[in-house]
Amino acid sequence: MEKAPYFEDISVGDEFNDVPAVTLTDGHTAIHQALFGDRSRLPLDLDLSHKVTGHSRALVSPSLVCNLAIGQSTLPSQRVMGNLFYRGLHFHRPVYVGDTLRTATRVVALRQNKVKEGRAASGMVALEIHVTNQTGETVLLFWRCPMIPCEDPTADTGKNDSFDGMPETISDMDLVSHIPEWDYGYFRDALTGKHFADYQPGDVFAVESRDTVTLAPELVRMTLNMAMAHTDASRSVYGKRLVYGGHTISMAAAHISHALPNLITVLAWFRCDHVAPVFELDILNSVVHVEDLLPADSFGLAKIHVEVFATRGPEAPESGDNIKVLDWHLAALLA
Repeated sequence: MEKAPYFEDISVGDEFNDVPAVTLTDGHTAIHQALFGDRSRLPLDLDLSHKVTGHSRALVSPSLVCNLAIGQSTLPSQRVMGNLFYRGLHFHRPVYVGDTLRTATRVVALRQNKVKEGRAASGMVALEIHVTNQTGETVLLFWRCPMIPCEDPTADTGKNDSFDGMPETISDMDLVSHIPEWDYGYFRDALTGKHFADYQPGDVFAVESRDTVTLAPELVRMTLNMAMAHTDASRSVYGKRLVYGGHTISMAAAHISHALPNLITVLAWFRCDHVAPVFELDILNSVVHVEDLLPADSFGLAKIHVEVFATRGPEAPESGDNIKVLDWHLAALLA
């Protein structure tokens, strides 16, 4: 196996596609549920999933699909210092138990961080990630940006590409074009509680049920994530294992399922920024903002902003309460 690349080893146009395909099983869904306790109804209720989606196999949680896709994209970012952000993540079609996912990763831009005295050289790598299923159909397309160290701590590579090719917006028309043809009326009528018509733009939900980050390396291994900082504290710039960003996002998604219990599924991420690191045993809480609501026939599209905060003890590199760690803008379906 070739050595993991440093920033100097990576070029625009490089492709990292030699990654095992993964068939999603009930085992994957059970482990993911045990880690995060997401209360989204369709992945949990096979009968409801069948009646709404018309598919005989259970819907897979979008969080699990994203975690696997990110993990499969880590060949170029094995030496990651931290993943900075995601852009334009868009589900083109749903994933069901038994589907096989393949992920292709391509370098689209490189930008070295400003060289500063006393700081080892590093750079940002813009990656385009394309996920397909067993029939070759696009499931997911998105961009992410890890920060990678230079092998030469004094390197000046001159790489300064524009990152404008990573979209921060997805048009309403594009979102609507990929909404699954499901029976949303059945979902609405079968379930009590608040539905789309009961929410207003500006609604804010501070989720009281915080959760503690545990079993972080287990998710890393299950999703084929090769980033060394997540399993080996000596490879982390913080001196302790860095929690995989998808772990934080999945905990936030579980918090959304508390705030919006009749959410049908997540359709897209406009942007998602890791604004501070997360470590195992951090306690996370989320504030969920309903920013906009676009009604359709028997369902609606909700644009949501989620802020995630960490409380961590004195043993952490940055201890304290209410440290903002994630800023996430997404679109979801409500009936």
